[in-house]
Amino acid sequence: MADSPFIKVVNAENFNQVVIEGSRQQPVLVDFWADWCAPCRALMPVLSKLAEEYGGQFILAKVNSDENQGLAQQFGVRSLPTVKLFKDGMPVDEFMGALPESQVREFLDRHIERESDRLLVAAEEALAAGDEDQAMALLQQAREVDPRRPEVITALARLLAARGDAEQAEQLLNALPAADRDSPEVAALLAELEFARAAGDGESVAELTQRLEADPDDSETRFRLAQKLLAEKQYEAAMQQLLTLMQKDREFNDDAARKTLLKVFDMLGDDPLVARYRRKMFNLLY
Repeated sequence: MADSPFIKVVNAENFNQVVIEGSRQQPVLVDFWADWCAPCRALMPVLSKLAEEYGGQFILAKVNSDENQGLAQQFGVRSLPTVKLFKDGMPVDEFMGALPESQVREFLDRHIERESDRLLVAAEEALAAGDEDQAMALLQQAREVDPRRPEVITALARLLAARGDAEQAEQLLNALPAADRDSPEVAALLAELEFARAAGDGESVAELTQRLEADPDDSETRFRLAQKLLAEKQYEAAMQQLLTLMQKDREFNDDAARKTLLKVFDMLGDDPLVARYRRKMFNLLY
């Protein structure tokens, strides 16, 4: 903590300088914690990581409540951890408990305007206007000012994939921390890239369909057709082919149809298609 310019240890002597006066220049996030508090220890690395990631857009002030009971009482701290955000010399928001990183990030983003936010919006507008080159330039700029922000990396990877550079898109996403890779948006994009890679160039949907009509028991062709449909985002048609493959040849390629269906379910999240095809898959299994 002492080595970071964005994280300060605060007590009664420097609270006014670091928090009250400091928050007139930039937001200050005050973490009231204690050594005996397990949730405090769980939250600490999350707050520290975000303080570094935001690069000075807020200061993290850490207050040991046992050693500074007067400060804890003054600001109405009744449970630990309690985290309060100060702006312009006043507390403006707070949360209690060890929230997951995604929720802490949402809390911060309600109060902290980031340069990358403006650039992301501008990139979306450029894409809507059909100017991919401008969108790419804006996203690259956003990455320069906010290099570890998952939203920036994901938007950049999505555009790279759309422009045919799936390999670089995957590299960007796979370089994210594990917690960010597991987020629904990143996981979905990684699945899309995997399906596109598996489908390759090869035969078209029409050609594969024609071949399958000639030989409905050709499991390899049916699976390749499903992969091609997934790459083209024809998800319901792809899932129907995978279900049919499960019915006709459950052992094909080490149960590849079922495993691929599960990946599709994860990718689509709460899409109504998922509930419908999950039931159909379970009916086949049981």
